[in-house]
Amino acid sequence: MKKYWWKFVCVILLLYTIIGGFLMPVPALSILHETIRNLYFHVTMWFGMLIIFTVSFIYSIKYLGSSNHEHDIVACEAANVGLLFGTLGLITGSIWAKFTWGSYWSNDPKELCAAIAWLIYMAYFVLRNSFSDMDKRARVSAVYNVFAFVIVIPILFVIPRMTDSLHPGNGGNPGFNTYDLDSHLRMVFYPAVIGWSLLAVWLLNLRVRIKRIEYKKLMNA
Repeated sequence: MKKYWWKFVCVILLLYTIIGGFLMPVPALSILHETIRNLYFHVTMWFGMLIIFTVSFIYSIKYLGSSNHEHDIVACEAANVGLLFGTLGLITGSIWAKFTWGSYWSNDPKELCAAIAWLIYMAYFVLRNSFSDMDKRARVSAVYNVFAFVIVIPILFVIPRMTDSLHPGNGGNPGFNTYDLDSHLRMVFYPAVIGWSLLAVWLLNLRVRIKRIEYKKLMNA
């Protein structure tokens, strides 16, 4: 039971995020109004995505240094989970944009960069599926994954800040911490970051265990 404590923490934090996210008071900000509640889902899912993509990046490097297929499995499944969270981030972001900017897609630099990052990781799986040889697939995928992560970070965090953007904290717009002093947001936001990140790790754990079983069956066949 002791080794599952973090899963209980994850469930409790996400329940708190959902309940608190919809019921706890939020500051009355112009334009955003009640849509600010999406901060607990859209932004925090991106935190989970970045954490899990970092895990994928690290394990790709470990595979290149060891040729251990266990590392390739973790790298691949971490990218899978990261892509899932990235997709959810794009969906929740589009819904938020509809109610604040008037359109699901506004060609905002941050939106475009997020879409490019999503396509880069989609290409990772297209690349993996183009190889039938397991060793070659793992090696080429690891190299691509390392470069993908290095490219995606500036795409998401540097380029949008170099031009005008509707997103808070980009293109001269103040971030939430700059103009928002309401403690109610922080009471839900920080637990939400931890909760969604733990869920990403949980999903990764499950997928890796499944892939390990499939790999052992393949080796014993």
